[in-house]
Amino acid sequence: MDSPLRIIPLGGLGEIGKNMLAVEYGEDIIVVDCGVQFPNEDMPGVDLIIPDISYLLERSERVRAILITHGHEDHIGALPFVLSQLDVPVFAPRLAQGLISVKLKERRATRGKTVEVIEPGIKYEFGENLRATWFRVCHSIPDAMGIAIETPLGMVIHTGDFKIDHTPVDGRTIDLPALARYGSEGVLLMLSDSTYAEVPGYTASERVVGEALDLAIRDAPGRVMVATFASLISRIQQVLDAAERSGRKVSIVGRSMVDNVNVASEMGYLTIPPETLLPLSATRRLPPEQVVLMTTGSQGEPTSALVRIANKDHRDVSIMEGDTVIISATPIPGNELAVSRTIDNLLRQGAHVLYDRVATVHVHGHASQEELKLVLNLVRPRHFVPVHGEYRHLVAHAQLAWDLKVAESGIFVLEDGDVLELTQDSAAVVEKVSAGPIYIDGLTTHDGQSQVLSQRRALSKDGVVVVVLSVDRRTGKVVGDAKTVASGFMDLEETSQLFQELGACLSKTLAENPDLAGEPELVKSKIRETAREFLSKETKRWPMIIPVLLEL
Repeated sequence: MDSPLRIIPLGGLGEIGKNMLAVEYGEDIIVVDCGVQFPNEDMPGVDLIIPDISYLLERSERVRAILITHGHEDHIGALPFVLSQLDVPVFAPRLAQGLISVKLKERRATRGKTVEVIEPGIKYEFGENLRATWFRVCHSIPDAMGIAIETPLGMVIHTGDFKIDHTPVDGRTIDLPALARYGSEGVLLMLSDSTYAEVPGYTASERVVGEALDLAIRDAPGRVMVATFASLISRIQQVLDAAERSGRKVSIVGRSMVDNVNVASEMGYLTIPPETLLPLSATRRLPPEQVVLMTTGSQGEPTSALVRIANKDHRDVSIMEGDTVIISATPIPGNELAVSRTIDNLLRQGAHVLYDRVATVHVHGHASQEELKLVLNLVRPRHFVPVHGEYRHLVAHAQLAWDLKVAESGIFVLEDGDVLELTQDSAAVVEKVSAGPIYIDGLTTHDGQSQVLSQRRALSKDGVVVVVLSVDRRTGKVVGDAKTVASGFMDLEETSQLFQELGACLSKTLAENPDLAGEPELVKSKIRETAREFLSKETKRWPMIIPVLLEL
């Protein structure tokens, strides 16, 4: 009882995505979830964003396991990158285990890794101090769980992503009796999903979407394309069922969705009606009114199938007259512009587009305010930390707890890297650890201070200017005038006179600094400084300056 309990969010607080949280007591650390975040438009060249695990790597011998709540990318997507550095076991619900296994096999460094399947209601021990029991919750993917973590100081409840759906597609409702039981026994700390804490009322059931999809697919005059998350298994099931009822055949477009459908059907989480699912080549021979295409791209991801179709650069699918496109997802904050652009491009090609603002083709998988209040009242923890959401979502959830007079010992709105320490009679944020984003760029990684990403942003805004000067090999003195070329900076006719004046300015500056002769790096620095000042003054633009010295 001498050690404090430390709660350390490494991702998912103050942002949407890359959920990861460490629970530490004495010599034992367990980690809840290990997710990715998808890049936005000001991150050129970035494929994915993962949490910074330097805190865990420095204490790797004490990390007992990674515990997974469910199989969405923002909770499992970083595992292939993390497990290549951190050799720890992973425990996950059955469907999540199948989805993770596919990911691990794709990377050479993690092909030999395995994932332990958990059963809800069974207690698992991690080291001397920590025990965990998973309990069922409702979300937009089967086998979603919360986790009850026993510590020497008391019980910690992590809800995972959840909503209260009394008619879920898979028939498995949230285990409210378990939450009530934990609450009656006493809960030290609750960490609860805040993604929709601003939304009043209750979240609609998945059944509502099934009815809307039935109508939309039945009444469509031609082909139907349905875009959703590749991991939204319950939605894929609804589309398959609606297609069968309408006498249509379904084809999957997009590798990630194909992989997930294969895994989910093999494991029994997806029931594919007989002769409903066909290869894409087979659906081309059918009349359009008999075809449904399921695709990725509901978030406007640049390389996704739907976006490539909208941009007319998909090699197998293009929009036809009479097509109906259903975007069965809500844009994740930050993706609104990309989704709107995709919808516009589809409409320009003559498609009829249904999305969440004009039709009930999606309900989100997160609890709204009344459901959050119910869980807060059932558990009534001594301390409360809202998790999973942007800062405004966390604040809104904290306000709900405050209004209910729940967690009167302390409500803490944390951000990534904050360390919350709890003892028998106190709780406080005691320090901040490194928890910035790590950018995945092909086979390399960059942190938030990366010069590469800064340079790419500069190039994307104002282009690049290359200044070439010749220097005498023996004396190091500049010979002749500067030659300047640019890309992405200004139109050619605008730069002719400008670059002549820049050359004269550089010649004058170097003549006034004869001590730089023979010091090529100092010469380059002076060229860069002079050119930047000149161009910013004359054009109000700040291109990247690349000086080049040629020895003659």
